[in-house]
Amino acid sequence: MTGAPRPRPVPYDPQLEPGLASCRELIERIPLRADTILANRAYFATLVPPVEEAVGERPVAFEHVTVAGPAGAPGVELTVLRPRGGVRDAPGIYGIHGGGMVLGNRFFGIAGLVEDVLTFGAVAVSVEYRLAPEHPAPDAAEDCYAGLVWFAENAAALGVDPARILVGGASAGGGLSAAVALMARDRGGPALAGQMLDCPMIDDRNTTVSSRQYDGIGIWDRNNNDTGWNALLGADRGTDAVSPYAAPSRAGDLSGLPPAYIAVGAAEVFRDEAVDYATRIWATGGQAELHVWSGGYHGFTGFSPDAEVSRAAVATRESWMRRVLGITGRSR
Repeated sequence: MTGAPRPRPVPYDPQLEPGLASCRELIERIPLRADTILANRAYFATLVPPVEEAVGERPVAFEHVTVAGPAGAPGVELTVLRPRGGVRDAPGIYGIHGGGMVLGNRFFGIAGLVEDVLTFGAVAVSVEYRLAPEHPAPDAAEDCYAGLVWFAENAAALGVDPARILVGGASAGGGLSAAVALMARDRGGPALAGQMLDCPMIDDRNTTVSSRQYDGIGIWDRNNNDTGWNALLGADRGTDAVSPYAAPSRAGDLSGLPPAYIAVGAAEVFRDEAVDYATRIWATGGQAELHVWSGGYHGFTGFSPDAEVSRAAVATRESWMRRVLGITGRSR
Protein backbone atom coordinates (compact mmCIF):
# COMPACT_ATOMS: atom_id res chain seq x y z
CA MET A 1 0.00 0.00 0.00
CA THR A 2 3.01 2.30 0.16
CA GLY A 3 2.41 5.37 -1.97
CA ALA A 4 -1.27 4.53 -2.54
CA PRO A 5 -3.67 7.47 -2.14
CA ARG A 6 -5.52 7.66 1.14
CA PRO A 7 -9.08 6.31 0.81
CA ARG A 8 -11.78 8.89 1.33
CA PRO A 9 -12.51 9.01 5.09
CA VAL A 10 -15.95 8.68 6.63
CA PRO A 11 -17.02 12.19 7.70
CA TYR A 12 -17.35 13.09 11.35
CA ASP A 13 -20.70 13.73 12.98
CA PRO A 14 -20.97 17.55 12.99
CA GLN A 15 -21.91 17.54 16.68
CA LEU A 16 -18.62 15.80 17.43
CA GLU A 17 -16.29 18.12 15.55
CA PRO A 18 -15.79 20.74 18.31
CA GLY A 19 -14.88 18.00 20.79
CA LEU A 20 -12.50 16.43 18.30
CA ALA A 21 -10.72 19.75 17.82
CA SER A 22 -10.42 20.22 21.59
CA CYS A 23 -9.19 16.66 22.03
CA ARG A 24 -6.47 17.05 19.41
CA GLU A 25 -5.34 20.35 20.90
CA LEU A 26 -5.16 18.95 24.43
CA ILE A 27 -4.04 15.35 23.92
CA GLU A 28 -1.95 15.39 20.75
CA ARG A 29 -0.04 18.62 21.19
CA ILE A 30 3.22 16.71 20.63
CA PRO A 31 3.18 14.31 17.65
CA LEU A 32 3.67 10.77 18.97
CA ARG A 33 6.72 9.24 17.36
CA ALA A 34 9.45 6.93 18.64
CA ASP A 35 11.61 9.85 19.73
CA THR A 36 8.77 11.74 21.45
CA ILE A 37 7.27 8.97 23.59
CA LEU A 38 8.92 10.19 26.78
CA ALA A 39 7.96 13.82 26.13
CA ASN A 40 4.39 12.75 25.42
CA ARG A 41 4.35 10.60 28.54
CA ALA A 42 5.50 13.50 30.72
CA TYR A 43 2.95 15.86 29.19
CA PHE A 44 0.17 13.28 29.37
CA ALA A 45 0.83 12.79 33.07
CA THR A 46 -0.05 16.45 33.67
CA LEU A 47 -3.52 15.85 32.21
CA VAL A 48 -4.47 12.94 34.48
CA PRO A 49 -6.07 14.05 37.75
CA PRO A 50 -5.38 12.10 40.95
CA VAL A 51 -7.99 9.69 42.20
CA GLU A 52 -8.90 12.07 45.03
CA GLU A 53 -10.04 14.61 42.45
CA ALA A 54 -11.88 12.01 40.39
CA VAL A 55 -13.82 10.87 43.47
CA GLY A 56 -14.41 14.32 44.94
CA GLU A 57 -17.31 14.37 47.41
CA ARG A 58 -19.06 11.35 45.98
CA PRO A 59 -19.69 8.34 48.26
CA VAL A 60 -16.87 6.20 46.89
CA ALA A 61 -14.03 4.76 48.97
CA PHE A 62 -10.69 3.85 47.44
CA GLU A 63 -7.48 2.14 48.43
CA HIS A 64 -4.20 1.32 46.74
CA VAL A 65 -2.76 -2.19 46.94
CA THR A 66 0.28 -3.92 45.50
CA VAL A 67 -0.24 -7.55 44.55
CA ALA A 68 1.97 -10.33 43.22
CA GLY A 69 3.07 -9.69 39.66
CA PRO A 70 3.98 -12.17 36.94
CA ALA A 71 6.70 -14.67 37.79
CA GLY A 72 10.02 -12.88 38.18
CA ALA A 73 8.45 -9.44 37.73
CA PRO A 74 7.68 -6.62 40.17
CA GLY A 75 4.40 -6.40 42.03
CA VAL A 76 1.39 -4.88 40.30
CA GLU A 77 -0.24 -1.76 41.74
CA LEU A 78 -4.02 -1.60 41.81
CA THR A 79 -6.54 0.98 42.94
CA VAL A 80 -9.75 -0.48 44.36
CA LEU A 81 -12.94 1.61 44.30
CA ARG A 82 -16.14 0.65 46.10
CA PRO A 83 -19.31 2.26 47.39
CA ARG A 84 -18.70 3.92 50.75
CA GLY A 85 -20.20 1.74 53.46
CA GLY A 86 -19.34 -1.52 51.73
CA VAL A 87 -21.23 -4.01 49.57
CA ARG A 88 -21.96 -7.73 49.39
CA ASP A 89 -22.17 -9.87 46.24
CA ALA A 90 -21.61 -6.80 44.10
CA PRO A 91 -20.60 -6.87 40.44
CA GLY A 92 -16.89 -6.40 39.79
CA ILE A 93 -15.36 -4.23 37.07
CA TYR A 94 -11.70 -4.68 36.21
CA GLY A 95 -10.59 -1.57 34.33
CA ILE A 96 -7.52 -1.30 32.09
CA HIS A 97 -6.45 2.18 31.02
CA GLY A 98 -5.68 3.30 27.47
CA GLY A 99 -2.68 5.17 26.13
CA GLY A 100 -1.49 3.31 23.05
CA MET A 101 0.63 0.89 25.12
CA VAL A 102 3.11 3.72 25.78
CA LEU A 103 1.25 6.37 27.82
CA GLY A 104 -0.94 6.73 30.88
CA ASN A 105 -1.36 5.21 34.31
CA ARG A 106 -4.15 3.59 36.30
CA PHE A 107 -5.71 6.97 37.08
CA PHE A 108 -6.28 7.77 33.39
CA GLY A 109 -10.00 7.23 32.91
CA ILE A 110 -10.61 6.36 36.55
CA ALA A 111 -13.41 8.95 36.69
CA GLY A 112 -15.40 6.58 34.47
CA LEU A 113 -14.86 3.77 36.95
CA VAL A 114 -16.07 6.04 39.76
CA GLU A 115 -19.26 6.57 37.77
CA ASP A 116 -19.65 2.82 37.27
CA VAL A 117 -19.25 2.22 41.00
CA LEU A 118 -22.09 4.65 41.65
CA THR A 119 -24.31 3.53 38.76
CA PHE A 120 -24.05 -0.21 39.32
CA GLY A 121 -23.15 -0.50 43.00
CA ALA A 122 -19.98 -2.18 41.77
CA VAL A 123 -16.48 -2.70 43.08
CA ALA A 124 -13.97 -1.53 40.47
CA VAL A 125 -10.25 -2.11 40.16
CA SER A 126 -7.86 -0.12 37.99
CA VAL A 127 -4.53 -1.74 37.15
CA GLU A 128 -1.08 -0.21 36.66
CA TYR A 129 0.77 -2.05 33.91
CA ARG A 130 4.26 -1.61 32.53
CA LEU A 131 4.56 0.50 29.41
CA ALA A 132 6.44 -0.01 26.15
CA PRO A 133 9.06 0.42 24.82
CA GLU A 134 10.88 -0.06 28.15
CA HIS A 135 8.68 -3.09 28.77
CA PRO A 136 7.74 -4.80 25.49
CA ALA A 137 5.11 -7.48 25.09
CA PRO A 138 4.03 -9.53 26.94
CA ASP A 139 4.73 -7.45 30.07
CA ALA A 140 1.60 -5.26 29.94
CA ALA A 141 -0.78 -8.16 29.37
CA GLU A 142 0.89 -10.29 32.03
CA ASP A 143 0.61 -7.46 34.58
CA CYS A 144 -3.07 -7.04 33.75
CA TYR A 145 -3.68 -10.77 34.08
CA ALA A 146 -1.89 -10.93 37.44
CA GLY A 147 -4.09 -8.13 38.77
CA LEU A 148 -7.21 -9.88 37.52
CA VAL A 149 -6.21 -13.12 39.24
CA TRP A 150 -5.82 -11.23 42.52
CA PHE A 151 -9.22 -9.55 42.05
CA ALA A 152 -10.96 -12.86 41.41
CA GLU A 153 -9.21 -14.66 44.28
CA ASN A 154 -10.12 -11.87 46.70
CA ALA A 155 -13.62 -11.25 45.37
CA ALA A 156 -15.44 -12.38 48.51
CA ALA A 157 -13.28 -10.23 50.79
CA LEU A 158 -13.96 -7.24 48.54
CA GLY A 159 -17.71 -7.84 48.58
CA VAL A 160 -17.78 -9.04 44.96
CA ASP A 161 -19.69 -11.91 43.42
CA PRO A 162 -16.91 -13.83 41.60
CA ALA A 163 -19.40 -14.92 38.92
CA ARG A 164 -20.04 -11.27 37.98
CA ILE A 165 -16.64 -9.84 37.11
CA LEU A 166 -16.08 -8.18 33.76
CA VAL A 167 -12.92 -6.75 32.25
CA GLY A 168 -12.96 -3.61 30.15
CA GLY A 169 -11.11 -0.67 28.77
CA ALA A 170 -10.76 1.70 25.84
CA SER A 171 -8.15 1.80 23.06
CA ALA A 172 -5.02 0.05 24.39
CA GLY A 173 -7.15 -0.81 27.43
CA GLY A 174 -9.66 -2.49 25.13
CA GLY A 175 -6.88 -4.44 23.46
CA LEU A 176 -5.45 -5.54 26.78
CA SER A 177 -8.94 -6.50 27.97
CA ALA A 178 -9.29 -8.75 24.93
CA ALA A 179 -5.85 -10.21 25.67
CA VAL A 180 -6.74 -10.88 29.30
CA ALA A 181 -9.94 -12.62 28.23
CA LEU A 182 -7.90 -14.88 25.94
CA MET A 183 -5.39 -15.57 28.72
CA ALA A 184 -8.15 -16.40 31.21
CA ARG A 185 -9.70 -18.82 28.74
CA ASP A 186 -6.40 -20.49 27.89
CA ARG A 187 -5.19 -20.69 31.50
CA GLY A 188 -8.40 -21.98 33.02
CA GLY A 189 -9.64 -18.83 34.70
CA PRO A 190 -10.62 -16.51 36.21
CA ALA A 191 -14.12 -16.86 34.81
CA LEU A 192 -15.38 -13.59 33.34
CA ALA A 193 -18.95 -12.41 32.91
CA GLY A 194 -17.95 -10.24 29.98
CA GLN A 195 -15.29 -8.29 28.13
CA MET A 196 -15.98 -4.65 27.32
CA LEU A 197 -13.83 -3.63 24.35
CA ASP A 198 -14.22 0.08 23.59
CA CYS A 199 -12.44 1.15 20.37
CA PRO A 200 -9.96 -1.65 21.00
CA MET A 201 -6.34 -1.65 19.76
CA ILE A 202 -6.02 -5.30 18.71
CA ASP A 203 -4.21 -5.64 15.36
CA ASP A 204 -0.54 -4.73 14.96
CA ARG A 205 -0.62 -4.96 11.17
CA ASN A 206 -2.36 -1.59 10.62
CA THR A 207 -3.39 -2.57 7.09
CA THR A 208 -7.18 -2.12 7.12
CA VAL A 209 -9.05 0.40 5.01
CA SER A 210 -9.95 2.38 8.12
CA SER A 211 -6.31 2.52 9.19
CA ARG A 212 -5.51 4.16 5.85
CA GLN A 213 -8.52 6.47 5.88
CA TYR A 214 -7.32 8.12 9.10
CA ASP A 215 -3.70 8.78 8.17
CA GLY A 216 -2.81 12.27 9.36
CA ILE A 217 -6.34 13.16 10.43
CA GLY A 218 -8.44 12.58 13.51
CA ILE A 219 -7.27 11.47 16.92
CA TRP A 220 -4.91 8.47 17.28
CA ASP A 221 -4.25 8.24 13.55
CA ARG A 222 -2.36 5.61 11.56
CA ASN A 223 1.02 7.14 12.45
CA ASN A 224 0.36 7.11 16.20
CA ASN A 225 -0.81 3.53 15.85
CA ASP A 226 2.47 2.59 14.15
CA THR A 227 4.37 4.21 17.01
CA GLY A 228 2.48 2.29 19.69
CA TRP A 229 2.78 -1.09 17.99
CA ASN A 230 6.46 -0.61 17.12
CA ALA A 231 7.18 0.22 20.76
CA LEU A 232 5.31 -2.83 22.01
CA LEU A 233 6.55 -5.41 19.50
CA GLY A 234 9.82 -4.15 18.02
CA ALA A 235 11.19 -6.31 15.20
CA ASP A 236 8.46 -8.94 15.73
CA ARG A 237 5.75 -6.58 14.55
CA GLY A 238 3.97 -7.84 11.46
CA THR A 239 5.51 -11.30 11.68
CA ASP A 240 4.13 -14.66 12.74
CA ALA A 241 6.01 -14.26 16.04
CA VAL A 242 3.36 -11.87 17.37
CA SER A 243 1.35 -13.45 20.19
CA PRO A 244 -2.43 -13.06 20.41
CA TYR A 245 -1.81 -11.89 23.98
CA ALA A 246 -0.08 -8.87 22.43
CA ALA A 247 -2.38 -8.41 19.43
CA PRO A 248 -5.64 -10.29 19.99
CA SER A 249 -6.59 -10.18 16.31
CA ARG A 250 -3.79 -12.72 15.81
CA ALA A 251 -5.74 -15.35 17.78
CA GLY A 252 -6.64 -18.25 15.52
CA ASP A 253 -9.44 -19.41 17.81
CA LEU A 254 -11.95 -16.98 19.32
CA SER A 255 -14.25 -19.65 20.71
CA GLY A 256 -15.05 -20.07 24.39
CA LEU A 257 -14.69 -16.39 25.25
CA PRO A 258 -16.94 -14.41 27.59
CA PRO A 259 -19.63 -12.23 25.99
CA ALA A 260 -18.04 -9.24 24.29
CA TYR A 261 -19.21 -5.67 23.94
CA ILE A 262 -17.32 -4.08 21.05
CA ALA A 263 -17.87 -0.41 20.30
CA VAL A 264 -16.00 1.77 17.83
CA GLY A 265 -16.45 4.96 15.84
CA ALA A 266 -17.12 4.72 12.11
CA ALA A 267 -14.55 7.48 11.61
CA GLU A 268 -11.45 6.04 13.26
CA VAL A 269 -8.48 3.76 12.66
CA PHE A 270 -9.77 0.84 14.73
CA ARG A 271 -13.17 0.46 13.00
CA ASP A 272 -12.38 -2.43 10.66
CA GLU A 273 -10.38 -4.56 13.11
CA ALA A 274 -13.15 -4.19 15.70
CA VAL A 275 -15.79 -5.30 13.20
CA ASP A 276 -13.63 -8.24 12.14
CA TYR A 277 -13.11 -9.33 15.75
CA ALA A 278 -16.84 -9.38 16.44
CA THR A 279 -17.49 -11.26 13.19
CA ARG A 280 -14.94 -13.91 14.08
CA ILE A 281 -16.44 -14.37 17.56
CA TRP A 282 -19.87 -14.89 15.97
CA ALA A 283 -18.37 -17.42 13.56
CA THR A 284 -17.51 -19.64 16.55
CA GLY A 285 -21.01 -19.39 17.98
CA GLY A 286 -19.83 -16.90 20.58
CA GLN A 287 -21.57 -13.81 21.90
CA ALA A 288 -20.57 -10.34 20.75
CA GLU A 289 -22.53 -7.12 20.69
CA LEU A 290 -21.08 -4.74 18.09
CA HIS A 291 -21.78 -1.03 17.78
CA VAL A 292 -20.21 1.14 15.07
CA TRP A 293 -21.17 4.70 15.90
CA SER A 294 -21.86 6.88 12.90
CA GLY A 295 -19.35 9.71 12.49
CA GLY A 296 -17.57 8.82 15.73
CA TYR A 297 -13.90 9.65 16.21
CA HIS A 298 -11.60 7.68 18.52
CA GLY A 299 -12.85 8.07 22.09
CA PHE A 300 -15.62 10.48 21.09
CA THR A 301 -17.80 10.02 24.18
CA GLY A 302 -15.12 11.51 26.43
CA PHE A 303 -14.66 14.82 24.63
CA SER A 304 -18.12 15.20 23.11
CA PRO A 305 -20.36 13.95 25.94
CA ASP A 306 -23.36 16.11 25.03
CA ALA A 307 -23.62 14.99 21.40
CA GLU A 308 -26.62 12.82 20.63
CA VAL A 309 -24.46 9.93 19.39
CA SER A 310 -22.35 10.08 22.57
CA ARG A 311 -25.40 9.89 24.81
CA ALA A 312 -26.65 6.91 22.79
CA ALA A 313 -23.25 5.19 23.04
CA VAL A 314 -23.04 5.62 26.82
CA ALA A 315 -26.62 4.41 27.35
CA THR A 316 -25.97 1.38 25.16
CA ARG A 317 -22.80 0.45 27.02
CA GLU A 318 -24.62 0.72 30.35
CA SER A 319 -27.46 -1.44 29.01
CA TRP A 320 -25.01 -4.19 28.06
CA MET A 321 -23.31 -3.98 31.45
CA ARG A 322 -26.62 -4.34 33.27
CA ARG A 323 -27.49 -7.38 31.18
CA VAL A 324 -24.20 -9.28 31.54
CA LEU A 325 -23.90 -8.39 35.22
CA GLY A 326 -27.49 -9.28 36.02
CA ILE A 327 -28.41 -5.81 37.27
CA THR A 328 -32.03 -4.62 37.11
CA GLY A 329 -32.49 -0.88 37.03
CA ARG A 330 -29.91 1.66 38.17
CA SER A 331 -28.20 1.34 41.52
CA ARG A 332 -27.45 4.99 42.02
